Amino acid sequence: MSTPATDLLTIRQAAERLAVTPRTLKYYEERGLVSPSRSEGRYRLYSPQDLERFARVLRLRSLGFSLQAIAEMLKRPVEALADGRKVHSQTALVEIHDALTRQVETLDARIDAVSRELREARRLRAELGDDLAYLQRRIAGETVDTVLPQRLAARQRRPAQS
Repeated sequence: MSTPATDLLTIRQAAERLAVTPRTLKYYEERGLVSPSRSEGRYRLYSPQDLERFARVLRLRSLGFSLQAIAEMLKRPVEALADGRKVHSQTALVEIHDALTRQVETLDARIDAVSRELREARRLRAELGDDLAYLQRRIAGETVDTVLPQRLAARQRRPAQS
């Protein structure tokens, strides 16, 4: 099924829609991640499917996947049926399943790492909040003898670093 010409975007339009540079799109094309069609004048034309594929590549890149790993994930061998339809072969389905399973496992590991980073950031935020409160009270004129015992007590109430 062909894409209507009105649905096709130039490289500049596609780059703007995806919030990347045209050079990024060309680089991903050079790496084999997408293959836009070409006009009679050999200009790149991007279909909605091309944009969806690019968006997926960009999401995977933002999660730390290498372009080589992404290229492997995007490979999807298909078989042609007698009526012209194309479907994934059994081997391809297993490969897709395995690739998606690895993606999910990698994302789970990333979620765990981000969760640890978030807990640490919250702990540091609490410490800085206590320090800031101490400094504000000292600047306001309270004496060290009044403020320091409260600061030390707040530090002791904080959960131990894990």
